[in-house]
Amino acid sequence: MAHDHHDHDHDHDHGQEPPSDIALRVKAVESLLVEKGLVEAAALDAIVDHYEHKVGPRNGARVVAKAWSDPAYLERLRADATAAIAELDFTGRQGEHMVAVENGPGVHNLVVCTLCSCYPWPVLGLPPVWYKSAPYRSRAVIDPRGVLAEFGTTLPDDVEVKVWDSTAEVRYLVIPERPAGTEGLSEAALAALVTRDGMIGTTRL
Repeated sequence: MAHDHHDHDHDHDHGQEPPSDIALRVKAVESLLVEKGLVEAAALDAIVDHYEHKVGPRNGARVVAKAWSDPAYLERLRADATAAIAELDFTGRQGEHMVAVENGPGVHNLVVCTLCSCYPWPVLGLPPVWYKSAPYRSRAVIDPRGVLAEFGTTLPDDVEVKVWDSTAEVRYLVIPERPAGTEGLSEAALAALVTRDGMIGTTRL
């Protein structure tokens, strides 16, 4: 029985997806930097943990929920998104120059970075792999409705699609339309409805 269990584990390991080329290159650079004493492995782990588990899209979800439930905050977000987001203590690298764009009945916003992968880390955490991919970065501009359809988002013809190109100078946060029937919900309950892809604009809530 022990032998059978060993074979099962062995087969399971080989059935896993191999790391991507990018992941392998990142690991090689990380190992080299640690080996030469330029960075500490623990410091790298702390940075990754911070953005994956302590930041993440729930920060952005809190911004959206507050904008939905507090008209005065929404006005401040429109006027100066960086300052309004900082009111909730969501600041830092990659979040210095923020602009909030609002979805509505006649407009849908989509965010892309055509040059690299500029992304608002303090409110959305680390960017998804597809956001950094060349096909998304090019096709989001050329064929935004086609890209949205691939995410399951089909918009009526009379809805205008606006594409916003993030850069080192400015990053965008999409404020999705508030779902119908949520008038009595608390900010915490509203935040639970908000998704990362909704704040990039690839999906609607």
